[in-house]
Amino acid sequence: MLLGIAYFPPVSYFALMAKGFRLSAADVEPSVVYLEACEHYRKQSWRNRCRILAADGPVYLQFPVVHPADGRPVRDVRVDYSVPWVVRTERAITSAYESSGYFFHYRDELFSILDSHPETLFDLDLQLIRFFLRKTGICADLRLTDRFTPPSEDGMSPYGEDWRYRLHPKRPSTVLSDLQLEKPYFQVFARKYGFVSDLSIMDLLFNEGPESITFLMNR
Repeated sequence: MLLGIAYFPPVSYFALMAKGFRLSAADVEPSVVYLEACEHYRKQSWRNRCRILAADGPVYLQFPVVHPADGRPVRDVRVDYSVPWVVRTERAITSAYESSGYFFHYRDELFSILDSHPETLFDLDLQLIRFFLRKTGICADLRLTDRFTPPSEDGMSPYGEDWRYRLHPKRPSTVLSDLQLEKPYFQVFARKYGFVSDLSIMDLLFNEGPESITFLMNR
């Protein structure tokens, strides 16, 4: 499977990762996931934005990059720390999830990644992806691509199913329904807005904690 790098990725992103994960009493078979490391940076993608459910409803959080970034290799794009976006992001996440059941259990370790100021977009996203894999319990063998291949009409690539550009903030996704995972779980502001599907994986983890794996693997 081939995925693009993503910042606090949506639940569907990790549902795809979990699809190839097999767990039994006798063995653990990780899913093999390639992350696109050779593409050019694309604006308005999940590469530097995510969606959470806050008191004012669903909102996007994003971080700035050092310009010019568009058209540069994604691994070379640097994060812009000249503005205090880390502080604003941590405040927004805290405001949205401090009433959830598991926020304080995961907060310090998660925020330490942001506070460490990874230099590049790729490094920041990769650290967050690995964090959420550990905490959700998904076992994935992450590998990086060694060359760029354009998307094909059949949705396949030399690295398996190609999901790099099919998950996008401005395009509807059927991943959860296709995997029979379009089901509600507890959300802090559900009484006000109803259940909102396919938010950032942090929404699932902060609300469901260790049970997140049950949701992602449809057990």
